[in-house]
Amino acid sequence: MHHFSSPKLALFAALSVIGANAHHQCSPTLSEATSIASELQSKYWDSLSGSYTNGELWTDANTLEDLQNLMLATGNDTYADIADNSYIGKAGLDPLTNWDSFFGGSYDDAQWVILALWKISDYKASRGESYSQYMSSSLTIYDMVAAQWDDTCNGGVWWSSAHTYKNAITNELFLLTSAEAYLRTRNTTYLENARKEYGWLLNSGMQGPDGLFNDGLNLNTCQNNGETAWTYNQAVIASGLGALYVADGFNATFLQQAQVSLDATIHGSLTDNTVLKESCDDAQSGGSICDKDQQLFKGIWMKHVQYFLDWANDASIAAKYSGFLGSQYEAVCRNALQATDDVGSVWYAPDEGGSQWGPQASASGLEAVISVAKYAPC
Repeated sequence: MHHFSSPKLALFAALSVIGANAHHQCSPTLSEATSIASELQSKYWDSLSGSYTNGELWTDANTLEDLQNLMLATGNDTYADIADNSYIGKAGLDPLTNWDSFFGGSYDDAQWVILALWKISDYKASRGESYSQYMSSSLTIYDMVAAQWDDTCNGGVWWSSAHTYKNAITNELFLLTSAEAYLRTRNTTYLENARKEYGWLLNSGMQGPDGLFNDGLNLNTCQNNGETAWTYNQAVIASGLGALYVADGFNATFLQQAQVSLDATIHGSLTDNTVLKESCDDAQSGGSICDKDQQLFKGIWMKHVQYFLDWANDASIAAKYSGFLGSQYEAVCRNALQATDDVGSVWYAPDEGGSQWGPQASASGLEAVISVAKYAPC
């Protein structure tokens, strides 16, 4: 059962999230984002299926979120009909959707969809349109994820219904969705879950001595499994902590903690000459190749840094990351952006046959440019 304090409060809560986005936007950069989105939609969007060609559920959810984020930034309505006509949107609008079946037991996918439904709600709220069914669906999905918390490894939600893995991204998302659900509804159960998740993540051992979050836990030992530290893990935790900062009385500790993994990203093994680089990225042909999931990670880092800075609402913190965000834009334009405005997966160096092309790589580039338009030098 989902309780809003009142319809007006629910609307205020949704609009307050948008209100956090009231920040100067760089028009030339937004113009580039608009061009990238246009190419993404014309090249990869399949209107018949309401999905992206060669896309996946969670990557499609992120891309739908990105289009709303873009329209909120530009003030235009270019993609106003995309969400309602997407297969994700149609499921969100159907009160009878069987979400267990829809997600197939994938609880990280479920939370990417929650974030998409919320951003769709924000866009609709900003245009004076109804979004109540999207919100209702998002909270139904949330309850499904919350039920996956148990005492294995002293807490945390499971990555999937198979109950074989507890990992960073699913729990970082649970921190974010819990804190943000509280801000949207003022139901204190969500805030309690966010606090609980924060405590568990902090003590889970997934954040290594270098400040980076590894992929997950070894269930036999409940210790860090030493697997890859991906870029997106380092920023989703930050946006979650930013939301908790606002939800829990503006406790600056959460902002300080958020910057640990962001700083570790910038100054550690996840960059090449100040540009984000996944361990699977290789500009040369014949080398390692990031799969479709991994091609989206860098853009998610950029998007969730934007969200973190929105929540923080602190000029000094924004200034701290502004230059690095700008470096990503320069790299994308120099190394990954085609004349057609499609974007390749490799940012750190000119493509020599190793860059991958598809809706995930394109959306990743779009996420980067939207973030830069807001928080990097114009």
